[in-house]
Amino acid sequence: MVSLETTLAGIPLKTCVYNASGPRSGNSSALAKVAASRSGAILAKSATVSSQNGNPQPRTWHSPDDKASMNSEGLPNNGIDYYIESSTIEETLAGCKEGSTKPYMVSISGKTLDDNLAMLDKINTSPANIPLVELNLACPNVIGKPIIAYDFDQLKMILKTIQSKKYKVKLGLKLPPYLDSKHLSQAAAIINEYSSMVSYVASINTIGNALSVDPVSEAPFISSNNGLAGLSGPAVKYTALANVRQMREQLDKSIDVVGVGGIESGTDVFLFLLCGATAVQVGTCHWKEGATCFDRICNELETILQEKGYSSVQDVIGQLKPWSKEGAAKSRAAKKLETGGSAGATKTANGSSDFAKMLNNILLVVIAILLADKFGVLQSPTE
Repeated sequence: MVSLETTLAGIPLKTCVYNASGPRSGNSSALAKVAASRSGAILAKSATVSSQNGNPQPRTWHSPDDKASMNSEGLPNNGIDYYIESSTIEETLAGCKEGSTKPYMVSISGKTLDDNLAMLDKINTSPANIPLVELNLACPNVIGKPIIAYDFDQLKMILKTIQSKKYKVKLGLKLPPYLDSKHLSQAAAIINEYSSMVSYVASINTIGNALSVDPVSEAPFISSNNGLAGLSGPAVKYTALANVRQMREQLDKSIDVVGVGGIESGTDVFLFLLCGATAVQVGTCHWKEGATCFDRICNELETILQEKGYSSVQDVIGQLKPWSKEGAAKSRAAKKLETGGSAGATKTANGSSDFAKMLNNILLVVIAILLADKFGVLQSPTE
């Protein structure tokens, strides 16, 4: 048996795959479906102090080729009180298989530092068992509000203030994509100063400032913020892999890295594990496919590990190899074998098709001769 078990901030997870905050995580009925799946944990939607409806519709878009998605949701949610209520958590965990349970975590995204502190105060004094809080410092969808984690002075001030409160609950940070390695290094250095408080970082949130345009209406597909939105889906995977890899290299070893961005298969998970992710979150794929995606992705990951001879995800985490001639040759040989098999199959199929056409033509000729003979068309010259 292959083990997909991991730990996140010291918390055991049955599988290293779980849901990202946002898609299909706004209420207990949706979260219960995540609980019923092979998701290793349950993460509620990013909460604000009070409930809010978010930006006007339409606020989401999927490209026709499924390579990209965009959203400008504006944090619609039921408010922090809803997500830490015992009844909400009980209804969510009721989805778990009988006799089992999994960690229930919350995400917060206050509009101000005071908002975040107020929510952390509530969580810290809540009787509910909430082992981990994800502080969203990366939301690009609040109109008029900058992405906090791009403002390094503000980032440091927020972390310093939260640390002074000495909350008991463990804290993770949702980070935006850093498109410049120097900026990533600056962010990692600041986070390292608070390694006693920060248990993990989740990289990455959507890439902000994206635009999708409808050629028919000649207008943006998304109505709010002049159509500007956060980009997600497979289009962001390579940026996410780079951020995960560099964060793992530069963060204190006590801080876990969670990979997020464009994950839709077991192979994608495998790549993020190689780059150093302890666990991964699935967002856009969950949005489009529903909670059954966690079962499929976990099954695919198990198959990959078995085929490669790994017994657990722990054997893979952070084991990305440097480029080598031997590795490149191995990859080319595998592709050649795959292409050769496909070409052979195509050749066989084409050969069968050609033979069938030849038989069909012969039969048509025979039938024509028989009909001509029957109706006296074929007669000798002497008759």
